[in-house]
Amino acid sequence: MPMSTKALLIVPANNTTMEPEIAALCPELDTILVARVRRPMRTLTADDMAGYGEATIEAVAPFVSERPDIVVHGCTAGGFLAGPEGNARIVEQLARATGAPVISTADAMVEALRHSGVRSTAVVTPYLPSVNQGLSRYVEAGGVEVETLSSFLCETTDALGAVTEPQVWEKALATVTPQSRALFIACSQLPTLDIIVPLRERLSIPVWSSIRATAWAMARMLGARGLHLSLLSQEASAPAGRAPALQA
Repeated sequence: MPMSTKALLIVPANNTTMEPEIAALCPELDTILVARVRRPMRTLTADDMAGYGEATIEAVAPFVSERPDIVVHGCTAGGFLAGPEGNARIVEQLARATGAPVISTADAMVEALRHSGVRSTAVVTPYLPSVNQGLSRYVEAGGVEVETLSSFLCETTDALGAVTEPQVWEKALATVTPQSRALFIACSQLPTLDIIVPLRERLSIPVWSSIRATAWAMARMLGARGLHLSLLSQEASAPAGRAPALQA
């Protein structure tokens, strides 16, 4: 690895959460660049995917000369709506454009849950039903069943940006059931930095968010290339999948 480690985050234009949370979770990164992708002010739909994919490649172009060491495709909803095959195509295009390994937040979600040894999970999202359906299909294609799902049902980016971390905490506790083997909080805009570890301690089950799963996947990829990120050590002590938790 080079002495200076540079990450490129690719996020929707409205995203204000992923950069500061990745910086907090991965302090070993020297530079975090952010490419912002044009998008409608409403929730993304399947019809937006062709244009969103093109806008993603356009957003990355000014950063190619920066030669990032790792790239993050950080739009969770876009990955779900594109589906595993469509998301894989975008990841491949980004890898060709940047010459760097690419982490997809949608894939990181599945990988984190599988790493935790669970076959089903409760899910919290801000999405409308069409994206929630795409999420369920994506996760289930990866071998993990969505046990229960609760959503803030945000119709606009303004509504999404107004959701607070205490609201996510309350929604999470209201969503978990006595049968829940894990909890995933989906969307790289929802703030979760200070609640993941307390939720794990309270529920005694694996708890992930889109951003924490992405940071973990980044740490694994960079670790394989010789850069140790402290987040890997933290995750080593996280609860593994086991018996259902009691109702919170």
